[in-house]
Amino acid sequence: MQQESVWLTIMGLIIIISIVGLLIAKRISPVVGMILIPSVGALILGYNIGDLVKFFNSGLDQVINVVIMFIFAIIFFGIMSDAGLFKPLVKRLILLTRGNVVVVCIVTSLIGIFAQLDGAGATTFLLSIPALLPLYKALNMNRYLLLLLLGLSASIMNMVPWGGPMARTASVIHFKNVNELWYGVIPVQIIGFILVLLFAVFLGFREKAIIQRKINSGKVTNTQDVDIHKLVEIYEQDQDIKFPIRGVAVTKPWINWINVILTLAIIVVMLANIAPPEFAFMIGVAIALIINFPNVDEQMSRLKAHAPNALMMAAVIIAAGMFLGVLNETGMLEAIAVSFIHIIPNAVGPYLHIIVGIFGVPLDLLTSTDAYYFAILPIVEQTAGQFGVSSVSTAYAMLIGNIIGTFVSPFSPALWLAIGLAEANMGTYIKYAFFWIWGFAIVMLIIAMLIGVVTF
Repeated sequence: MQQESVWLTIMGLIIIISIVGLLIAKRISPVVGMILIPSVGALILGYNIGDLVKFFNSGLDQVINVVIMFIFAIIFFGIMSDAGLFKPLVKRLILLTRGNVVVVCIVTSLIGIFAQLDGAGATTFLLSIPALLPLYKALNMNRYLLLLLLGLSASIMNMVPWGGPMARTASVIHFKNVNELWYGVIPVQIIGFILVLLFAVFLGFREKAIIQRKINSGKVTNTQDVDIHKLVEIYEQDQDIKFPIRGVAVTKPWINWINVILTLAIIVVMLANIAPPEFAFMIGVAIALIINFPNVDEQMSRLKAHAPNALMMAAVIIAAGMFLGVLNETGMLEAIAVSFIHIIPNAVGPYLHIIVGIFGVPLDLLTSTDAYYFAILPIVEQTAGQFGVSSVSTAYAMLIGNIIGTFVSPFSPALWLAIGLAEANMGTYIKYAFFWIWGFAIVMLIIAMLIGVVTF
């Protein structure tokens, strides 16, 4: 029995290290890695195809609800973007700034929060950077400050159940109702929103002082009055290209009020636990299509337009079901955890999840998001569990410690899009933003511990 445990530990580590290493080296996609590598490992240990089928079914049971929710959430918010739901909000927020540097920073954070409602970072940056970059240039503000504030605020909103990190977390700890998992971090999320706005005020005054010093030294000319209405006009033209509105809201603007009511209704249904999120978004998609695109051909066109984004993450999560099914059902994760118990001092064990959570942001720069949640989290969860730490507490510690760094990692495709849109440099951005974001993440983790969300 002892020898079997050793072999399970060795094979489990080989599988995890192989997946993490290949993902980091960009030599394999998450779907291919999490399906083939665990399967080969199980076959080497003597399991057969029938066993692999059982492992997959077990893993699929853990993630299927998350998969369904993710597909319909992405499609729903995609339809809302097509209908122009978010555009008036962004326009009004831009008009609110009136060229004040501190207010611009606050509004940038607010736009990041609301634009990230769809859980897709790419959409957030497409909606916001074209609108705000001309404003930042006109006021001599640092474009890396724009990226920092958007990334920070969007990452806090990304704790929502249809966001990638929460979906991944739920699938790893076998939490079928991702909505209930989200309830636990809502207080942390609310505090995070308040803190990011206060942080925006601080950075705004800091940026104002920097600009003034540059003006005094003659490096830049004095900021002249900015034509906010002209900037809004440019923004509208850009958005019409990136998000062409094809729905009936073009001729009937009041339709967007129905879209607002529908979106709020779905959120209320989830918050009140009236229906699970996958059901709420599924019904929401059907209603949104009827309201905004009465023509059947248009409905199919919208579904096809947003299906790639939805199915990409769904495929990753289903592949993770295979990965988790093999590691759980063969006993590899348990064997790894038991082996680690003999190495880790008893005094450290109960705090392992917090220690890893503290280094969540640096780990995001060393591993991909998939590697962090699907390879590191299961080991920490199993190991900390041996010391009496609950799976949920481990998940929260690692989620909060890592999620703030979502948009500072070069492994984030959305961040590369943001860098391109802002005409910036990735290395310069990481140097500018890394320690601010890591410090913010640690503060959030400490707050989560103080209010009892993360325990040990």
